[in-house]
Amino acid sequence: MFTKLKQRFSGARPPAPTTVTPTPPPILDVTDADFAAVVGQASLPAVVDFWAEWCQPCQVMSAYVGFLAKEYEGRLLVAALDTDENPETPQRYNVMGLPTLLLLRGGEEVDRIVGVVGYEEIKARVNRLLQEQ
Repeated sequence: MFTKLKQRFSGARPPAPTTVTPTPPPILDVTDADFAAVVGQASLPAVVDFWAEWCQPCQVMSAYVGFLAKEYEGRLLVAALDTDENPETPQRYNVMGLPTLLLLRGGEEVDRIVGVVGYEEIKARVNRLLQEQ
């Protein structure tokens, strides 16, 4: 009680309550240099978001990729690759349009989503990927 009165009359304010901001699930940023090591040798199935900063539809798909990372954390490797900064990997996988999501197992492509599709469609394809392990 005395401490509260002292703070009130001295002008000191009690410390603001701290809020804990949860850290977002990891979406790994991969590059041409580390794609094979990170995605190709992953023990988990992977979804890789091929995107570019200028691509408006990529923003929608990137949000969905964030949802995937949260919902499938620990069961799925989720990565993103900027195609402008890293042209070799998109060329290797014949990525011709953006946005493109590649679904891979053991570094091998098993499915591909090109363009914007609904989140439920993406989840259905990811669930198939996970069931086929």
